Amino acid sequence: MPSTQPSWSVPAPSGTAFGDPGPAGPVPACAAGMVTAPSATAPRPAQAFIVRGPAIRRHFLAGLLLSLVVLSVLMHFARLHIDPLRASNLPYYAAGLVAAALRFALPRTSWRHAEAVARFSEYAALFTLISLMGATASYPVAALTHGYADVALQRMDMAMGFDWLAWYRLVAAHPALQFLGTVTYRSIYVTPVLLLWTAARSGRQDEAYRFIAGFWLAAIVTLVVFSLMPAVGPFSHLWHGPIAYMPESELWQSGLIPALRAHAVHVVDLGQLRGIVSAPSFHTAAAVLYIVAGWRNASLRWPIVALNAAMLLSTPVEGTHYLIDMILGAVVASLSLALIRLYERIAAS
Repeated sequence: MPSTQPSWSVPAPSGTAFGDPGPAGPVPACAAGMVTAPSATAPRPAQAFIVRGPAIRRHFLAGLLLSLVVLSVLMHFARLHIDPLRASNLPYYAAGLVAAALRFALPRTSWRHAEAVARFSEYAALFTLISLMGATASYPVAALTHGYADVALQRMDMAMGFDWLAWYRLVAAHPALQFLGTVTYRSIYVTPVLLLWTAARSGRQDEAYRFIAGFWLAAIVTLVVFSLMPAVGPFSHLWHGPIAYMPESELWQSGLIPALRAHAVHVVDLGQLRGIVSAPSFHTAAAVLYIVAGWRNASLRWPIVALNAAMLLSTPVEGTHYLIDMILGAVVASLSLALIRLYERIAAS
């Protein structure tokens, strides 16, 4: 994990608002691969970027470390563990080594894209770690829950006039919708690559960490709400006939959650992680975060909106989510963004 301390002198804060975009061009690199302090003649927005970026980075990394501790405690109480010697973990080890090599070795080279690639490797590694931690944490959280909220969730859908079975039958009858739904549902990691690479290339460290921190907060809030309303999802709860089409998320909740509660599962295989969170819908939370972040970038704005709107349309069937799951996911994203803004105000005061 990269150092949580900045390697440059921190100038006095400027009057620029925390949420303002960073500088348009890349920030010069120093020997350690981090950004350097601006000169006395640098524009005020660049100075504000240098002040704000390290602060959110430092606090976020401290929070991420605390999350790892909490995850370890949850795994202990749920009688679960990760076998570090499993072959399915090797791709993650390899990816981590590559990211570390790019992050710390590239800035020492003369390659003109070295700084951008080094930064992107840092951002991508942290984003992947959060994704792994969130998916892993859903297992002990599910193991420590009781009962199911499907009846209440379905009633909320009915009150809003949403017919999940009709939505499923429509997709099951059209192979083209199945293909498009699967592709767009799996695209959850495409937008972060675009956003984080753009931030790395332009030197906007504060923008990258604001986005990553929002994703991390959304994962935490999702798990907290999931612990209060575990569910098997509308497919398992409502569909009782021959399966005309198997959604992308399949039937993990109905089989895996009871096994976790009975402590019949002892090892969490990182290579075989399954999505077992119904409410809130994390795909929805992610889509909202992506659209908000992408809206600030004129060149990416409409492609990101279109891709994530398609992902949202695929979520009820491919994610086997109630409509209320998606509404709760949007609330989770909004809360995460509000917490980031609160942090920004406190940091600026």
